[in-house]
Amino acid sequence: MASLSSDLFYDILRRLDGATLASAACTCAAFSSISKEERLWENVSSSMWPSTNREDVKTLISSIGGFKKFYADCFPLIVNKEVPEFRWNDYLEYPEEWTEAEYYGDMDEFESVSPSDFVSIVDIRFKDKTICSKVLWGIPDANGFNGWFYNCPFRIDLLSYSARDDDHEGEVTLSVSDGLPPIASMERERKDGKLWQELRDGIRLSWIVVNRKIKQAANLSSWCPLGGQRHWPTDKDFLIRFGSILPAKDILPCQVVECILIMKFRVIRTEGEGVETTLKLTELSMQLGDMEGTHVNGRNSLLVLKEALSCHRSKNYSEALESCHLYSKVQSELKEEKMRNESRFLKFLSQLQKWNLGPHDKI
Repeated sequence: MASLSSDLFYDILRRLDGATLASAACTCAAFSSISKEERLWENVSSSMWPSTNREDVKTLISSIGGFKKFYADCFPLIVNKEVPEFRWNDYLEYPEEWTEAEYYGDMDEFESVSPSDFVSIVDIRFKDKTICSKVLWGIPDANGFNGWFYNCPFRIDLLSYSARDDDHEGEVTLSVSDGLPPIASMERERKDGKLWQELRDGIRLSWIVVNRKIKQAANLSSWCPLGGQRHWPTDKDFLIRFGSILPAKDILPCQVVECILIMKFRVIRTEGEGVETTLKLTELSMQLGDMEGTHVNGRNSLLVLKEALSCHRSKNYSEALESCHLYSKVQSELKEEKMRNESRFLKFLSQLQKWNLGPHDKI
């Protein structure tokens, strides 16, 4: 090793992926020294997230600590192991324990968070081929403190409306040449589901959120799909769901929320005379939902996103998946208990009607 030049070491290290490069940096002093080169981590990041090749994004990453820090923050996935166990009494106590100001967010704290602080860096891959890279500066239509954004359900829609219609400019498509299996008809696809299986197994999503003010970043996506639905809402639509579980302690009563990332493809062509089977990306959006399935408003969503950028994360995909499954389990238990209580209440009202009493009459 001592007889080899540092240029040769550099040439070796520049061929590695990020995880291997980080491991190599721990093996010896020479590798450790060279692995601090920003250019190495810039190459790794651009290979992982092609959107970081843009000059404006490079400037952003340099301003928040550089490519090495960016990769270390955004390659691991968010893991939230603090999902509270289901206790129905806790949910019954929220209206009494939380004032309106507490539930909807403290304005003093909120004033330190601005929609313009956030940048979304999004990349979609299918079978290791990048099919879409987008960067969104700020949050669209978040105009003013008293605007509709702060009190209405939070949503970031990454596709323009023209990309959904007949305007082909800027559209994102997948075809047989990208690795999709050819299908002769939707009737055949409904029977064997081959196209859906290939799409769900091959698609990957990275949605990195950067806060320019606090100089932090995190990947809010689960990378691989958490679930999906064939033929929703039409027989030609495929909906795929990604996301993560984000902390909301001291922001919302449920203490944690789900970051819901929705991707929707539509079949626009099936196999025919000289035509390939083709899918078109028609939706790519982010929303935050609480434990009861209610969408979080803009004000609280900004606070949650800011908090998420400093939470725990892991390179182990199964850990991220486990936290999502735990959240879904608690959420299902809450819904089931809510339905049981509604059923009991309806039976109670029915019994009162038989006795010709109202719900507030003394029995």
